[in-house]
Amino acid sequence: MSTKNVDEKMSASQARAGRALLEMTQSQLARAAGLGLSTVVDFEKDRRSVSGQAISAMKSALERAGVEFIHENGGGPGVRLRKRQSR
Repeated sequence: MSTKNVDEKMSASQARAGRALLEMTQSQLARAAGLGLSTVVDFEKDRRSVSGQAISAMKSALERAGVEFIHENGGGPGVRLRKRQSR
């Protein structure tokens, strides 16, 4: 089973792109999500099926760090950084 469609809210490519925008390593994402490094690596490389709970944990960690997920809207899903609030 492909992990890319386990959670329609975040694909492996969205995870990689979100990390890249944040300049976050796989190890940093694993720690922020409370997961093992191999889970993040395997999800991003589509090596094995990763639980929906693990995918949700990664997505939540990326969101807390400032990533917004853009859902399919005819142009394809994506990610962007959340606009910072001015003080």
